[in-house]
Amino acid sequence: MKIKAYLKPSCGWSNGVRAIMQKHHLAYEDIDIINNGANYAEMVQKSGQPLSPCVEIDGVMLADVSGEEVENYLLSNNLVKDTAAATAVPTNAGCSDEEHAKMATKTIRFF
Repeated sequence: MKIKAYLKPSCGWSNGVRAIMQKHHLAYEDIDIINNGANYAEMVQKSGQPLSPCVEIDGVMLADVSGEEVENYLLSNNLVKDTAAATAVPTNAGCSDEEHAKMATKTIRFF
């Protein structure tokens, strides 16, 4: 399985996607969309929208998804087996106030 995950370095939603990848021991490419404008542009072009996270699994783009939604896709398409393994972080939660404050200190412009 080839997985490309378009993620923010520090974000509740992105960390939830990472947690699902770890839970199921999946190899994936973690693509930073905050510090690399070309990566963000690629995500928007492929997904047709600007929101993240986006996860591409074997050519199928899951746009603006939580870790929980990614896991549901993987399970419903028999790409992984259900497991009782726990994740270290929530898989369906936005950024914490701390994460928002950290991101607000960095201004990044791609235009």
